[in-house]
Amino acid sequence: MTHFFAFDELTWPEVQALPRDTPLVLPLGTGYSHRLLAAALSQPEKAGLLPPIPFGWRGSMLAVEDSVFGAVVANLLDSLREDGFSRVYALVPPGLNLGLGESKITLPAKSLSQVQSPHPDRQWPSDEDLGKVVLIPIGHTEQHGYHLPLSTDTLIIEAVASGTAQAVPQLAASLPVTPYGVSTHRQAFAGTLNVGGRAFEDFWLAVVDQLVWRGVEHIYLLSGHGGNCSFLVNVAKYAGERHRRSFCATAWLYLSGSKGVAAIEKYRQSPIGGMGHACELETSIILHLRPDLTRMERVVDEMDYVSTPAYYMDWVEGGALIANPPWDDDTATGAYGAGSLASADKGALWLAAAIEEKVDHVHEIRQQQARREAKRRAGFGLWGKLSEGE
Repeated sequence: MTHFFAFDELTWPEVQALPRDTPLVLPLGTGYSHRLLAAALSQPEKAGLLPPIPFGWRGSMLAVEDSVFGAVVANLLDSLREDGFSRVYALVPPGLNLGLGESKITLPAKSLSQVQSPHPDRQWPSDEDLGKVVLIPIGHTEQHGYHLPLSTDTLIIEAVASGTAQAVPQLAASLPVTPYGVSTHRQAFAGTLNVGGRAFEDFWLAVVDQLVWRGVEHIYLLSGHGGNCSFLVNVAKYAGERHRRSFCATAWLYLSGSKGVAAIEKYRQSPIGGMGHACELETSIILHLRPDLTRMERVVDEMDYVSTPAYYMDWVEGGALIANPPWDDDTATGAYGAGSLASADKGALWLAAAIEEKVDHVHEIRQQQARREAKRRAGFGLWGKLSEGE
């Protein structure tokens, strides 16, 4: 019988140790039969299941064009091939091609509703959610040192988004978290996937298009992974030009505003350089959320980042210079920071502060849109000229 393991619960050295003929499967949605999948894979001893993509394909709760979505899936599979894995597949429901050739396994789900989770009976958002701020949490599947799972960024931003929606349910609603983003440094450490910057931007702009066309006026792109952020800035800029009656925003990760930075400084024990990646902050939050996936006996602190006054590593990156040097210039283990100083108690406090920060952003996004709409209706600027020409 085939043993299916969760790929994103591994650390990168565990991925590195996998035989390269281990089948790795990327599902679109959930609800597929493991028995049928094992048969399609010719009954291997073990196979890895990557975290499912929650939407994007035709028939899902929020679909984009096949070519746009297919590029995302193809780039993720290529990441695994670049790591040397020879048997990588997308698991798709019937009726999809996506140009994947032999890298596609087609199986029916146990029920259509399980593939279309979490709103199988209708497209999302519902009428009741149209006036809310739509939160779009985007994590990633990538290495986090010796001690944290590949799912770290996804787990954290999912908790931030769900906590925000639960705190102000009348004002915000969240899409399910998407567990893939952009890692331009992926060659150095196994298990780090990469959607690709252009494919990432194309996909998320297409998602924004769909939401706006369905009547959404407030969109907040939330990232749990630093590599996503510059590309999400581009998406927000494109969206602002494309959809002039909606407000689409993003921010640098979480705990990056004045209140968030104050919460970090209040509880941190590490100096500057102690919070970057698989660090005191991320390790603390994962210790709070998923202590079962945290291997504290393997922590290695690394703070020997090549720092200069205008370029250095910490949670809210500082300095005037923007660059992207090779990841392995500065870390041998994949970690930046002092993970050994983490604690579950600090993780709970920082997660609560991150949610509070995002709740403040929800209020501000709504205020921005309301005030701008009032000026538009009053005929300010180009809106008045458009009204005169009608």
